[in-house]
Amino acid sequence: MHLRGIQIIYQQMAEDKKTAQVEESTEATQETKVAAQVQDPKEFLENFNWDKYEQGIERVDDSKLKEFEILVAENFVDTADEEVVQGTVVYLTEREAIIDINAKSEGVISLNEFRYNPDLKVGDKVEVLIDIREDKSGQLVLSHRKARTIMAWDRVNAAHDNEEIVSGFVKCRTKGGMIVDVFGIEAFLPGSQIDVKPIRDYDQYVNKTMEFKVVKINHEFKNVVVSHKALIEADIEEQKKEIIGQLEKGQVLEGVVKNITSYGVFIDLGGVDGLVHITDLSWSRINHPNEVVELDQKLNVVILDFDENKSRIQLGLKQLEKHPWDALSEDIKIGDKVKGKVVVIADYGAFIEVAEGVEGLIHVSEMSWSTHLRSAQDFVKVGDEVEAVVLTLDREDRKMSLGIKQLTPDPWTDITDKYPVGSKHNGIVRNFTNFGVFVELEEGIDGLIYISDLSWTKKIKHPSEFVTVGDKLDVEVLELDVEGRKLSLGHKQTTENPWDKYENEFAVDTLHKGTIAELVDKGATIEFNEDIVAFVPARHLEKEDGKKLVKGEEAEFKIIEFNKEFKRVVASHTAIFREEEQRNVKAAAKKAVASADEAKPTLGDANEALQALKEKMEANDKKKK
Repeated sequence: MHLRGIQIIYQQMAEDKKTAQVEESTEATQETKVAAQVQDPKEFLENFNWDKYEQGIERVDDSKLKEFEILVAENFVDTADEEVVQGTVVYLTEREAIIDINAKSEGVISLNEFRYNPDLKVGDKVEVLIDIREDKSGQLVLSHRKARTIMAWDRVNAAHDNEEIVSGFVKCRTKGGMIVDVFGIEAFLPGSQIDVKPIRDYDQYVNKTMEFKVVKINHEFKNVVVSHKALIEADIEEQKKEIIGQLEKGQVLEGVVKNITSYGVFIDLGGVDGLVHITDLSWSRINHPNEVVELDQKLNVVILDFDENKSRIQLGLKQLEKHPWDALSEDIKIGDKVKGKVVVIADYGAFIEVAEGVEGLIHVSEMSWSTHLRSAQDFVKVGDEVEAVVLTLDREDRKMSLGIKQLTPDPWTDITDKYPVGSKHNGIVRNFTNFGVFVELEEGIDGLIYISDLSWTKKIKHPSEFVTVGDKLDVEVLELDVEGRKLSLGHKQTTENPWDKYENEFAVDTLHKGTIAELVDKGATIEFNEDIVAFVPARHLEKEDGKKLVKGEEAEFKIIEFNKEFKRVVASHTAIFREEEQRNVKAAAKKAVASADEAKPTLGDANEALQALKEKMEANDKKKK
């Protein structure tokens, strides 16, 4: 070692707080290695003439120089080697830790590198790596973080192989869990591995030091997974076995609400979980378990059942109380009026809570006297306070049926007086069927209009072509069945039958002008007015010139059939000129006979006249063809 370098080292050692320790160590070394009295190195350096040495005037004894080099090598760290060394915390400031590594000076490390160890104090031993031997101010700069990183993987692997418990500092939250500093490595702590119970607030663990078990290492991607739950499970496993061994049906235990779901509550029985289904929480009907319990609440539960391995435990809470039906007043009987609140509505009816935990069903058929059933939601809604009549009561099976319509008189009681056959009324269309329309005359009184009784003239395929739900309609009572509670109604009967007058107006052989509306199979249709739509067979569309009528063409038609019962009218255009031809033939024959009488012609003359007429008609037929 160069002597000037030794001089610099000793000058800095004189300023160090550990000078006394170095001197004691030096004396101990000298006593063991040499028995003779050796000159103090400090005294030697102070009295050494460096100027003469540099000029080569004075030499240093080789034995003394060697002795000093041994002393320095044994007591000081070589700051040129990037090795991890152990140091001692000698002083702490608000931002930094001063570390003694037995070098020429003390080193400085930012306290940020000790976030995982908030309890760091003077005297603690820490591993450090020399980061900068001498900064601008001549200060030795150390790194604890780099030292931990160098040693981290060896320690993590050893902890995993030996199943050791490690200490880690929770740095922050991340997706699905937490980031934990373990030996300087950022390890992943899944949310499911934090505790045996679900964690609702991850932030409560940030900046805390906890114990973990290394459960997985991926060397390829440098990933480490740790678990705190594994430590807890190991602790409670023995407790769990002991508790399961003592479980019996009907046993009452104290537990803590661990988790609340829409279907029930999980209870921690001290390492063993059990489920209280929502139906076993309260005798009253509830929409969600949080209406009865809350998280971390302590409560007593009774064991209802469990499987062979006792891994699924069914618990009950309401069973610790007397059943409400057992406390129901004996005074309540069939026919009595009761009041209650609507708790549930279904399509078929509504459940009414008449006392806490005691419910009765009002079927939708008992909500109205109407035989045309509707949804229960048309009458009541959840939360309504209603009054009802007790229809059936079975205390043994704990069932009760109620009715609302019984609070009002039955409208069918005096039906024959209010709605006699032949009477006319106005009602509201409530519903359709394929065969007719249901019309409500009043609440509880519905009647059916068959599709054939809707109109005198229109051919209706479905009632929706004629009316819509909610329309007001004039009706006439056609039939009344009191025992069967049925009314047969008609709408067309409230107006005059127009076919009575059409019977004369469109009688057979009457002539009417019309326009071809549509060409259909086997003919065409003509709309003489809004009621009369006549059919013209294809052979009756022929005109005098041999052509046929087309859509939109106007012509004169003769009625050849009229049926009032079936509302059928058949017309013909061809019949008009064919009849005229027949009339002409008859007229000619008649004229020939008359002429014969006057002139007394011979039979040959008459035949000639008839032959001429026949030839004319044949010529007309050929012309048409």
